[in-house]
Amino acid sequence: MNQYIIIRQIKVQNANAIAGFTWGFPAITHFLGFVHALTRKMASNHQFNDVSLAGCAVISHEYHHHVFGKYEKRFLQNKSQPYLYGTEKAKKSQTPPIIEEGKMNMTVSLVIPYSGTIGNRQDNFKEWLEKQCYLQRLAGGTILEIGDISLQTFEKDSEVRAVMYRMLPGFVLMDRSNYLKEHYENLQKKNPNVELLDAWLDFSALKQKARPKCALITKHLHALVKNNPQKNLFLQIFSEWQDHLENPYEEGEIPSSVQSYFDQIEESKENKKLLEQWKNYCNPNEKTESDWEYIPKPKSGYLVPIMTGYKAISKVYKNEEVANTRDNETDVCFVESVHSVGEWLSAHRIKTIKQLKESIWDYAYEENWYLCKQGVECQDDKKQNDLIKNDDNIYS
Repeated sequence: MNQYIIIRQIKVQNANAIAGFTWGFPAITHFLGFVHALTRKMASNHQFNDVSLAGCAVISHEYHHHVFGKYEKRFLQNKSQPYLYGTEKAKKSQTPPIIEEGKMNMTVSLVIPYSGTIGNRQDNFKEWLEKQCYLQRLAGGTILEIGDISLQTFEKDSEVRAVMYRMLPGFVLMDRSNYLKEHYENLQKKNPNVELLDAWLDFSALKQKARPKCALITKHLHALVKNNPQKNLFLQIFSEWQDHLENPYEEGEIPSSVQSYFDQIEESKENKKLLEQWKNYCNPNEKTESDWEYIPKPKSGYLVPIMTGYKAISKVYKNEEVANTRDNETDVCFVESVHSVGEWLSAHRIKTIKQLKESIWDYAYEENWYLCKQGVECQDDKKQNDLIKNDDNIYS
């Protein structure tokens, strides 16, 4: 399927900025829900019921969070009228409560693969689609403006590059759950008791670690490289020491060549401060002076924590068994958010048809799991239509 609908520069006001444990950008489920709603409308429209959509790629151009505070960000709060406010049942003196919600304004583009033949109905289709987009909400926000809507059929990689360059400046949200899996497996080799949450926090939290002061050690080794006849030998020692400083401090992981060198240094008045710092560096205690360093993330790139779906934590109940449901028909299942790792990749990095397909998010259903993944094979028309007609498959 190389046919795509490209909706550029969608300006959204008051979108949800909180997704599970994370905040800053809506969950990917919001965007797939937006596309799913469009598909349902197409299925009920006699003009375009032969066209179906399958997932989308999300490209972020601009965002503005409704927050205040210089260092610690706090969401702006608003007063909203409560249920029954202003009616006879409500007290006349009742004031609207303060609603703590995380909101944001954003500008995004969506690349949506579709199946079916539109032919000479393009103008009517784009006009109808634009109208439906304005009637819907995206991530709970109001769509204020749409740049343009175009239909593209890609046959060459150069055509993909031309379209993605038009998306600049913009960043494509990519699934990097494989990074999380790899990092978790590496942590388990060191500590079998480590939990998956620890691995996820390594990607999402800003962490610092203390390193005992070592300026005299570095200065001493650097001087040896400059002034010693055995320059090549000391150059190797200094190089290994520099590599050691680039990694988070761990006791017992000091290069053996550096340890061997300091073991040979004789204690004297000139070397007293140097050896004292070396001793404290190898065996630090509570009184050891230290420098705090940021711990880099396990992988390079603009990596962020994201919410990618839901996990069922209960059986599926009949609607009448649960109070205060959204409607009176759909069965209900209680769920918890599922979190993973994503990467914001500059739009110009998507250069081929294959890479574009890999950037498409779609639903992936498993028992007790309702997830959004990339690289999911597009569902055939029959399966897609069954999904549209049977929303009971989706956890509420």
